[in-house]
Formats: sequence, C-alpha cells, structure tokens
Amino acid sequence: MKILLIDDDKDLTNLIKNILKKEYEVEVCNDVSSINPNIFTEFNLIILDIMMPKMDGFQFLEKYRDMIDVPIILLTAKDFENDKLEGFALGADDYITKPFSINELRARVAAHLRREKREKHQRLLDYPISCDLLAANFYFKESEIKLTKSEYDICKLLLKNKGQVFTKENIYTLIYGYDAEGDSQTSITERIKLIRNKFGKYKVNPIKTIRGVGYKWEIENL
Repeated sequence: MKILLIDDDKDLTNLIKNILKKEYEVEVCNDVSSINPNIFTEFNLIILDIMMPKMDGFQFLEKYRDMIDVPIILLTAKDFENDKLEGFALGADDYITKPFSINELRARVAAHLRREKREKHQRLLDYPISCDLLAANFYFKESEIKLTKSEYDICKLLLKNKGQVFTKENIYTLIYGYDAEGDSQTSITERIKLIRNKFGKYKVNPIKTIRGVGYKWEIENL
C-alpha cells in the first residue's frame, strides 16, 4: 500500500512517515502548489493538511478530488465544525485534528484501506487532460470535452498508449475493426482534425503528427 502525505510542515511529515513506514510506502509532498496530478493514480490513500500556503487543503480538494479514487484523510490543527463540514462536502473521507495520537493515526489509515471498496473511475491522466473510462468522457481540468464515440475511442487509444506512434491504418483498424469499409486515411485525418478543434478551445492540442508515420499522444500548449 502506498500513501501520499501532503503537508508543508516538514517536521510533522517526517514524524508521520516514520510512524507509517513500517507498514506502508509513504511519499511526502511539502508544496502542494507544485504537485504533478499525474501521480495520484499511484496511491492507495492520501493524508492532506488543510492549513498550507499557496494552496490549502480545501482548494486542493476542489481542484483535484474528481481525479482521485482513493480515501482522503484531512489533517488540521483546527477543530471547528464548519471546517469539517466543508471538507466532507468537498469529498474528504475523514478528519484528524492535531495533536493526534500515533495509535489513532494508524487505526484510521488502516480502517480506510481495509474498507475501501468505492467504484473506481479508472482514469487515464495526463494533466490537464484526463479520461474517465467508466463514464467514457474526456476532460480538460474540470471541463468535459464533448467527443463523438469515434473521437473518444481515438483519444483513449492514443492516451492509453502514450508515447507510441500509430499509423492511420493502425488507428482505423483498432477503432473500426478489420472488416470496416471506408477510406482509413481520410477518416482518421478528419476525426483528428475535429478532436484538435475541440481541445483547441482550451488552447491545447493532445495529438502530435509524426510526419510520414502517423500520430501519437503528446500534449502541446497552443
């Protein structure tokens, strides 16, 4: 099990890491404003401090909760009901108030990992673009990109195999099947053009042309 600990207090993160490291792999982030969201899929649980500079825990939840499919335990020195309610409303699963006991922290972490059975969104993530495989939707940050089924399938294929180059024929066959009839060259070219137009509204192009070969997933800011 792997835990992400987000807190700007280095002394506290060292303490918590030492408490949990015998049972779990713990990775620490002391500056949440510089975090790479693509790492979220690597973890089984997140411990998140509320009071942090640049971006606090509430802002983190508001921005990233939809991309995270694991329990989030909030950690704070405050013990005000409104803070708890706001945290829960934004998607937190539990709340530990500092100072806390070592046994309480261990017990809460273990309980959430043991009980965790929520339906996984199974997101593909290359922030700021993500794909929710269950909902079959693509997003730019929190905004849904309205794609047709063919456009979605092409984007999913390329994102799932990020870095791999596909010819137009490869893409056409994988999307439509070997028995499909039609001009693969024109069909794929036109659909990728439409995809780029839709993402272009957000000043980003996720599909790179490899001249003379085909296409691959690589995000370019416009």
